[in-house]
Formats: sequence, structure tokens, C-alpha cells
Amino acid sequence: MSEQIKFALNHITAPALDSRQFVDLAARLGCMGVELRNDLADKELTSRPFFDGARPAEVGEYARAKGIRLLGLSEVYGFNRWSDAMREKVKLLISQAKESGAETISLIPSNDGVEEPKKERLAGLRNALAAILPMLEKQDLVGLVEPLGFTTSSLRLKGEAVDAFEAVGGKDHFRLVHDTFHHHLAGETEFFPEWTGIVHISGVVDAGLRPEEMQDKHRILVNEADRLGNIEQIKHLNAVGYRGAYSFELFSPLVHVDPNIEAGLRASMDTITAALAN
Repeated sequence: MSEQIKFALNHITAPALDSRQFVDLAARLGCMGVELRNDLADKELTSRPFFDGARPAEVGEYARAKGIRLLGLSEVYGFNRWSDAMREKVKLLISQAKESGAETISLIPSNDGVEEPKKERLAGLRNALAAILPMLEKQDLVGLVEPLGFTTSSLRLKGEAVDAFEAVGGKDHFRLVHDTFHHHLAGETEFFPEWTGIVHISGVVDAGLRPEEMQDKHRILVNEADRLGNIEQIKHLNAVGYRGAYSFELFSPLVHVDPNIEAGLRASMDTITAALAN
């Protein structure tokens, strides 16, 4: 494993595996950690409940026994459309994170295509973060906010998220997810290494797609034909001081049914590592 990069796995990459099998996969690949998801059944990728019906503590203990960090739990979707119901979702995920020993929870902005004035949109973001902050402070957890580069997203730019973190005094409990796919889609050029808690990596190779046409279903393993500039983004993040995990987050149905996903992941890791060495 290259000292330049620490790999991790997001459970969306291999949703057919239960939590323990997924941890085992990460361990065999030499990964530093995993991210577990509460939405696999909602996406009809499994019939298993979150943590496979086990106590979160049991799964966390299993991961640590294998030398795997439970980097985070995903997700609370639409967190910036704040409500009492959203508060309960955040509270539940925080509770599950504390019990399992997870280091973070993921907060995903609404991707509903609703158009609203920028001032109102950003006020809603700050309001949600201000409400979530004391909940994170109480449990000493970090909330990872992932801007989505889709044109329908209510939060596309990492810079807007950072401004909101600072506005609510959240420097100790909020961090960004830098997703190479969404960074490309948003056309964003600025990097925020000091605010970045994790990096999600995936590749898109379809030469016929314009950026605005790229969707989650196109996200596969990173290979030599990648159009997202993963290698360039990783090199830049390393150069400006980011030292955290690079987590494979692959949404393509072709990946999900791949019987050789372990070999594919290993090959992608080798491709990335070799490219970084050049």
C-alpha cells in the first residue's frame, strides 16, 4: 500500500455484503476504514436493516477487531430542509454513531431541484447547521457535509458550506466531504484541505456524457479512462496537506452485481497508486 494514500470503502460499493463481510473485504484490501449506510434498503440494494439487525456496538467492535476504523455512518438526507422530523433523524444517527464507535455522521443536502433565492437557501443551511451543532458537541462527533454537484442540488459548492460552518462557529464539529465526482460536476476549482474530513472517489468513463448528464449510475471504479480527473484531484489534495482517507463510493449497478469486485477494487487501487508515483 502506498504511503501517499489511505484507502477506505463506502458500503454502497458492495451492498450485497452484510456489514461484517464488508469489513472483511476492507481488511483483505488493506483499507484503513469503512463507511456504513442506512439507506441501502431504501435504495432496494438489500433487504437487510441497518447494521443487519445487530446492535451497532457489535458491528463496531467487529470492525475494530479487524483493524478497521468505522469512519462514518451515512446518512441524513435533506438535512438543510430543517424540521422536527429532520432533528429526530439526526439524533438517531448520532446515537447509532456513538454506540458503534463511528467517528462521523454524513449530512446530505436536498437534491430536489427546488429553486430558491440564494440568500434564503444559505440561511436555511446555516439554520440547520446551527441546530445540529450542539447535538454534535454533546456527543463529541463530527458532521460531514457533502455538497452535491448536480444542477438540482440545494448545495453545490464546498465554499458555501465552509462559509456556513464558520458562520455558526462549527470549526470543531463540521467537515466537508470532497467527492471527486461532485467536484467535477460543480466545476469547482477551490480545494479546502483544512476543512476536508474524507474524500470520496469514483470514476466515469462514458465519453458520450456531458458533465450535466452524469449521474450516480455512471460511477464505477477509477481506471485509466476516467474523465473526472481523480488522479489530478488526489495529487492536489495530497500536495496541499490532506492526509485523510480516500473512500471508494461506487453507485453503478454494474459494480453492485460484479462477482469480482474485490479484484476490481485491488486493480483500481494499484492504478491510482501507480499514477500517483509518476
